[in-house]
Amino acid sequence: MTFVVMEECIRCKHTDCVEVCPVDCFYEGPNFLVINPEECIDCALCEPECPVDAIRAEDEVPTDQHGFIALNAELSQHPDWTRIVARKPAPDDHAEWAGVKGKLAQLDRNGA
Repeated sequence: MTFVVMEECIRCKHTDCVEVCPVDCFYEGPNFLVINPEECIDCALCEPECPVDAIRAEDEVPTDQHGFIALNAELSQHPDWTRIVARKPAPDDHAEWAGVKGKLAQLDRNGA
């Protein structure tokens, strides 16, 4: 099993989670983070660190968010997405996007 970053992270992109990851399995795109499922060791340290509740264990991902399981795997392999190991400031407009539903159309798949 692995942990999954879900829709809540899009355009919020808090990075508190990356600082506690012992295996550095987070990858960063322009407005979203993902977890590489091949690298995640299921330690659960990242989940409580997310201020917008965007990280869940794979078997706890809500049905309407199941597409994010494959999306994390796909984007963690994207050639332009880079491993992130240190906390960065959240985007300036993150508060405007917290709690917004249906943000998948806002996902920027290009490089970080």
